Amino acid sequence: MAENDSLFDAPPMGEQERMVEAILFARPEPVTLAEFQARLPHGSDPAEALAHLKKRYEGRGVTLVKLGDAWALRTAPDLGHLMSRETVETRKLSRAAIETLAIIAYHQPVTRAEIEEIRGVAVSRGTVDQLLELDWIRLGRRRMSPGRPVTFVVTEGFLDHFGLESARDLPGLKELRAAGLLDNRPAPGQALADDDEAATGQSELFEE
Repeated sequence: MAENDSLFDAPPMGEQERMVEAILFARPEPVTLAEFQARLPHGSDPAEALAHLKKRYEGRGVTLVKLGDAWALRTAPDLGHLMSRETVETRKLSRAAIETLAIIAYHQPVTRAEIEEIRGVAVSRGTVDQLLELDWIRLGRRRMSPGRPVTFVVTEGFLDHFGLESARDLPGLKELRAAGLLDNRPAPGQALADDDEAATGQSELFEE
């Protein structure tokens, strides 16, 4: 018996195709002929099995492609668009954005200067831009005062997100505390809004 002869015949070509297909399916990266040869039973012809398999996959949703000296199963090129998907990236609002949003919701229409007076710090352009981009606030009417400053109000998108019919349906301070949405720490601008309906700084209301 010759040195390279096997005691057993090579599997039928149909079985070799199944073996090659199984290896391709299990391997995310392309597989070379040498790797096929090392895994298939002695006497197998992976090159021929790949040729038969490639023909079998023609016109199917999955196709067999040669990448350099290796082979891989890939989605048919004309169906690639089915694999794409849109994802929504959730961005958590900064504390500055939450406080600014709360002040606008409870004091609208309100100017930037008034927001800064209530918060006690300057409002960055990035904070306002983020809320505008989320479509939670919009520009309101200009004040009939020196400089005619623009005001900010909440949008229908804001009301829809929080399940409110109007800004008048915003909960008061007592309701927020009863619901466990506020602790007893002073909220921004609380000194300027003693009644429940005008209370500001309910930042936890807008965190999810």
